[in-house]
Amino acid sequence: MLKQVVERRAKGRVLLIDSITQLEDDDAGAIVVAGSHGGTSSGEFACALPLAAVFFNDAGVGKDDAGIAALAMLQQRGVPAGAVAHTSARIGDALDAWACGVISQLNDAARARGLRAGEPLQAALQAWLR
Repeated sequence: MLKQVVERRAKGRVLLIDSITQLEDDDAGAIVVAGSHGGTSSGEFACALPLAAVFFNDAGVGKDDAGIAALAMLQQRGVPAGAVAHTSARIGDALDAWACGVISQLNDAARARGLRAGEPLQAALQAWLR
């Protein structure tokens, strides 16, 4: 499974992980792009570390927004979070989310950082780090 830093700048780093379960203590402070769905189980892993931001796959959003429930969990902690459209990137493939993902969902903390639905994830995060 992929675990790779793809951007490292003075304002932070972007870490790609195919599964949110790959998070380790050393990943604290990173902007994480996970191939995982954004459900509550993923949210529990993401909330366990102080991360700069987290992005998931929306997995089609699902019934009662189950595929993006982590966004609200992270919002409660003030952590920007979002998801890419499952039609733009393969679920479970962080590199595809980075290369092809289009933001479909955002929490208020992410919107406050200037991110917008419909933008390519990679371009949005690179602009964040400038």
